Amino acid sequence: MTNSSSTATKNTTAFAAQAVISFGASLFAMLVGIYFMDADPWIKGFMALGTLYLTTSTFTLAKVVRDMQDDNTVVHRLDAARLDKVLAQHDPFKTA
Repeated sequence: MTNSSSTATKNTTAFAAQAVISFGASLFAMLVGIYFMDADPWIKGFMALGTLYLTTSTFTLAKVVRDMQDDNTVVHRLDAARLDKVLAQHDPFKTA
């Protein structure tokens, strides 16, 4: 019988921290760049809204991808459980 939880990979705390810090630094740098940009306020506002829209859509896309992976994992685990049940009930020495 296979154990799908043993094959699951987990991210380390350091990797998660690096991802959060990288995201925060890039968003901060973008907003500071927009603030100090030599342009009219409406252009700065448009760029800031575009940055925030891109940020929220990135979170949504990441959640959708994660949910799709989770759904596939559950389906594969159910298929493996069904196969294990059929194999456990099968008696190769039983006469037809």
